[in-house]
Amino acid sequence: MPDFVDQVVLHIKAGDGGHGCASVHREKFKPLGGPDGGNGGRGGDVILEVDPNTATLLEYHRRPHRRADNGKQGQGSNRDGANGGDVVLPVPDGTVVKDAATGEVIIDLVGAGTRYVIAEGGHGGLGNAALASAKRKAPGFALLGEPGAELDVMLELKSVADVALVGFPSAGKSSLIAALSAARPKIADYPFTTLVPNLGVVTAGETVFTVADVPGLIPGASQGRGLGHEFLRHVERCSTLVHVIDCATMEPGRDPVSDYEAIEAELKAYGKLEDRPRLVALNKADVPDARDLADIVRPLLEEHGLRVFPISAATHEGLKELTYAMGEMVAAARAAAPAPEPTRLILRPKQLGDTGFAVRRVDENTFQVTGAKPERWIRQTDFSNDEAVGYLADRLERLGVEEELLKAGATAGAEVIIGSMDNGYVFDWQPTLNAEAVHHGPRGTDDRLG
Repeated sequence: MPDFVDQVVLHIKAGDGGHGCASVHREKFKPLGGPDGGNGGRGGDVILEVDPNTATLLEYHRRPHRRADNGKQGQGSNRDGANGGDVVLPVPDGTVVKDAATGEVIIDLVGAGTRYVIAEGGHGGLGNAALASAKRKAPGFALLGEPGAELDVMLELKSVADVALVGFPSAGKSSLIAALSAARPKIADYPFTTLVPNLGVVTAGETVFTVADVPGLIPGASQGRGLGHEFLRHVERCSTLVHVIDCATMEPGRDPVSDYEAIEAELKAYGKLEDRPRLVALNKADVPDARDLADIVRPLLEEHGLRVFPISAATHEGLKELTYAMGEMVAAARAAAPAPEPTRLILRPKQLGDTGFAVRRVDENTFQVTGAKPERWIRQTDFSNDEAVGYLADRLERLGVEEELLKAGATAGAEVIIGSMDNGYVFDWQPTLNAEAVHHGPRGTDDRLG
């Protein structure tokens, strides 16, 4: 089992709303005291929240299915059902939430305490006490609770850091971050020692910034070679890149300039990093041959417009100059960043004439009705209760669905689908005589929706 996970698919289900209750008040000498069925409780939401104490998505790798509580059913004596409890899922700062099926970004969670309701709980159904009216004094039905939202999302962690240390394996990135900060990553003399990104906090004068030690890249990393392709996303948020180059490597075919060009080629292939300022740290300058090589290649790298610093993570030589150079770039990036806009509540009134639903003719005798209200009312209807079906027909008529079906050319017996073509509800439609028609038959004999 891995101990660091930065990408996981999460299966989420919000709580279902509780059903309303159909009840009649009864007590001694008052056998028919009127409807007193309570409303169902609302289902719980599933909420993602940035937690500064969470650094990995490992918990969701182990338990990828998360579900909120359902709302409780209403009861007699006007007792409403309890609301279902919300489920709050802590995620690391810098988590990107995507639709697992399409890859579309839903939200980018940055900043401690940031919250997002990823799945809303279903509304509770109304009890018959809430459905009573002057025309329907004692409803013999209640509304069903709505099902909660259900979806699959991909959580992808991108480290929130100011500076990224990039370079070949064993270039000394872990040693450098340990020398610059209080971070204590694993350090050893073999390739791919670092298997997870490490973060350290560095202070340069009045500037405090974070440095990310990104696991070693190799040529072809952007196409999947080595470990780099898994962690290049952690570089995206960094405002400054620091090439850590090993000047003491004994591997054939490698030198500081070719190492720099190879890593730059991978960053370019990955994309989205062209505008980031760069620094170069020529590491292991405490080794005599490495010092001589650093002096030779420094002018060559400076020809690329780079600031170059010979350093030694072991002896701390040149670290002060490098730290302040990184601090200057971070401060400049922060100053150039646009000021965060204040949170505004945006009200979007409905357009004039917007009915909240649409009627579409599918073929000669088939029509589709879509819209938030009719589709929600369908989900709340108990089709085993004829009176509830009649109440649904009344609601659709008042909304104007019947009038729009007539305008679209629907006739008696037409097939009407409310909702999606795949999972919608299908009815044999029987129109009333006019929009003001009132059903006067006995309870349970309404045939407008067959």
